[in-house]
Amino acid sequence: MGAQTGKEHPRRLAEIDNSQEQRIETGIGEFDRVLGGGITKGSIILVGGDPGIGKSTLMMQMARSLMTVRILYVSGEESAKQIKMRAQRLGMSNEDFSVLSETNVEAVLDAAREHQPDILIIDSIQTMFRSMIESAPGSVGQVRESTALLMQYAKTSGVPVFVIGHVTKEGSIAGPKVLEHIVDTVLQFEGERTHAYRILRAAKNRYGSTNEIGVFQMTSEGLMEVPNPSEIFLSERQDGSSGSVVSAILEGTRPVLLEVQALVSASYFNNPQRTITGYDQRRTSMLLAVLEKRLGIRISQSDVFINIAGGLYIDEPAVDLAIAMAVVSSHRDVPANPGTCLIGEIGLGGEVRAVPQPEMRVQEALKLGFEHIIVPKANLKALDRMTKGKKISGIDRVGQAVDLLF
Repeated sequence: MGAQTGKEHPRRLAEIDNSQEQRIETGIGEFDRVLGGGITKGSIILVGGDPGIGKSTLMMQMARSLMTVRILYVSGEESAKQIKMRAQRLGMSNEDFSVLSETNVEAVLDAAREHQPDILIIDSIQTMFRSMIESAPGSVGQVRESTALLMQYAKTSGVPVFVIGHVTKEGSIAGPKVLEHIVDTVLQFEGERTHAYRILRAAKNRYGSTNEIGVFQMTSEGLMEVPNPSEIFLSERQDGSSGSVVSAILEGTRPVLLEVQALVSASYFNNPQRTITGYDQRRTSMLLAVLEKRLGIRISQSDVFINIAGGLYIDEPAVDLAIAMAVVSSHRDVPANPGTCLIGEIGLGGEVRAVPQPEMRVQEALKLGFEHIIVPKANLKALDRMTKGKKISGIDRVGQAVDLLF
């Protein structure tokens, strides 16, 4: 990692300054949300994602918003002329935005010390190399040592460093475990290149929550913030089709409504297919077993396809009830009431368990015009103030949801 400058001595806790970390607000609300309130000075932030997903565009737009901040953009993949063309396309007029085309990380840091930027951006870490290491750029050794050198610069200078990293075919950042240990924050930029929406989430964040997400839409003018993702995720929902149910989840402090889709069809295979997109495969298998055991719904010989519309990956069990009811709807080929939103976790006994923060979820559903909301009975007490004049049903068994929904 290189020799540290200066000598550190043990200090008592009382002697350590615990004042709040200084942050730079980017002016992009969705980006600041994921970072935990802005860019922390002296931090090193890894931004990972598939090629062409919009990582460089996000960095450029951050630079465009920070009009009075000195930024040094280092590219090992594009020439200075190419970067200028992209900047003009995005309407950038930041006079303190400087560009350097260089792949030697020592030369990059020499230029940074001379230029003294407020923010340093490296695009990408896979193109950087240290001359003292014989392996090729992009190898684990080069990536590790280059990132370690950048980390040392960030900590000693107080300059935040953004490092763009490409993703492997398996979906992880090249040299992932090495980089995750070194950097302060790991941001994943997700989405399909053929779709307009992008999800920014923190896989690691020493300065904020890892539960927040930022939602963007890719347009001809760059990335546009999506302040109300619920409207976007439900915009293409078709009423009157079986296998479609709406649920409310929490991504950090933000409630999001989304559509759960299911398709149950006769199987022509010895082992019926189970294809799940956007949710845990094993938990979905558990839900299907509960439906078969507790409700007598015979789906063991059927193919089951489940999709969380919008490209989100959900890791909280509050969407269990919606998945189960979407499967029942498709199995019976009977549409669920389109004005109903379902929230609840399902246990192995078929019981519907309470979920955290029910008020925020229900409020989001009411705001978007849902007339009937089915929640766990254990959450009803917390919703007393919101139930006046609203149709909110509390259930404690999964079979009750079937009776209410169909």
